[in-house]
Amino acid sequence: MPEMLGETADTDHVSTDALETWTLLTAEKIYNLPFNDLLFRAHSIHRANFDPNAVQMSRLLSIKTGGCAEDCGYCSQSAHYPTGLKASKLMEVERVIAEAQKAKEGGATRYCMGAAWRSPKDRDMEAIVAMVRGVKALGMETCMTLGMLSPAHSATLADAGLDYYNHNIDTSERFYSDIITTRTFADRLETLSNVREAGIKVCAGGILGMGETAQDRISMLVTLANLPSPPESVPINMLIPIPGSKLADAAPVDPIDFVRTVALARILMPKSHVRLSAGRTEMSDETQALCFFAGANSIFIGETLLTADNPGEDHDAGLFRRLGLKPMELESRA
Repeated sequence: MPEMLGETADTDHVSTDALETWTLLTAEKIYNLPFNDLLFRAHSIHRANFDPNAVQMSRLLSIKTGGCAEDCGYCSQSAHYPTGLKASKLMEVERVIAEAQKAKEGGATRYCMGAAWRSPKDRDMEAIVAMVRGVKALGMETCMTLGMLSPAHSATLADAGLDYYNHNIDTSERFYSDIITTRTFADRLETLSNVREAGIKVCAGGILGMGETAQDRISMLVTLANLPSPPESVPINMLIPIPGSKLADAAPVDPIDFVRTVALARILMPKSHVRLSAGRTEMSDETQALCFFAGANSIFIGETLLTADNPGEDHDAGLFRRLGLKPMELESRA
């Protein structure tokens, strides 16, 4: 079990081993450290593994929007809720590649493509493979999120050269069925296993603000950290309440609790990119600054995330200038 920091922040105890096995009790003690001690520990681990002033920049495109058969309570794209979002067909390959080129010119090094599916069908894979190969030809990292993946579809994407597959576990196993009933927590883990077995890097995180407890957030991160190989990328989302969705009236997350969760993610998964994902439009610049100090080192750029608002490039560029941050180059680490 990882050694527990005392109440003082002693850098001699900083661990950079991404293959630790964590207990819920240990993670809870870390999460509940005095805030300054927690931030010091998280930042020390972050600095030992990454350039502390470099942030990886990704761009996300919805390649197939709406009409999803899943009943995820947070999602605007679920066919189960009257969110007013119209379903679309799969986007043309040429348009996806053109949008990726624009993203690269805007500073993105990773291009993420998302389709509102329970899982892709065989007939979809030819176009998906072409998208992956086209974006890679631009010199960008590629990421897909297409719902559940079988071993066969995982292998197809690996053969195409896909770098990352995103499949969030969303929350703790205990709270999961309160949010989603059309697939299980075990289904989520099975897809992550299929992706990893195929040799694709894993992007998996969760969402804060769905009515979960602090222990649920901690449990979610412990689950990810204790996978046979922790995810290389860990998105931490703040819920954007969608009118018409099950969670339309969810209470906002306390900013300090959000920063604590980011810090814990950094401590439990020292070598992973921790991404501030959805919800940045609701975060003050000061909250984001604390998150970067606590170990967040990846963001989505652009004005939209699938169907939700996101800070535009001008705002992010201004914040980066104020904080002395710079875009991370591919595979750039301390």
